[in-house]
Amino acid sequence: MNQHAEAEFQPNRPAFAVKDAVSPEELDRLTDGIIAALKTVFDPEIPADIYELGLIYRVDIDGSRFVNIDMTLTAPGCPVAGEMPVWVRNAVSAVPGVAGVEVNMVFDPPWDQSRMSEEARIALDMW
Repeated sequence: MNQHAEAEFQPNRPAFAVKDAVSPEELDRLTDGIIAALKTVFDPEIPADIYELGLIYRVDIDGSRFVNIDMTLTAPGCPVAGEMPVWVRNAVSAVPGVAGVEVNMVFDPPWDQSRMSEEARIALDMW
C-alpha cells in the first residue's frame, strides 16, 4: 500500500487519503508535488512553512484528482486567517495533475507546538 495513503498522524505529517483509484506512482507524484507546494506557503509572522509547522491536518485526493485540504492556524485570531487558505489553494492548484483544490479551515484539534517538525523547531530555535 502507498506510504502516503491513510497515514496515521505524526507530528507535522498530515494524513493523506485517496477516495478513488489512483495508481501508487501517480499518488506518489501528486503527494510529493502537494507537499512541495505546501512548503512554499509561509505564515508571514513565523519563519517556517505551514507544512513544517504542522498546520496541514489532512489531504484527500479523489479519483478526478481534486484535492481537499484541512488546515489550521497557529491561533484562531491570526491576522492572515482569511488569506492563508487562498495561498494554499493557489500553491496546490499549480501542481501538475491537480484538477482543483478546496481548503477547509479547522480548529479541532487546536494546533500546538507538538505538531511542528524538527526542521521548524530548529528554524524557530524552539527546543
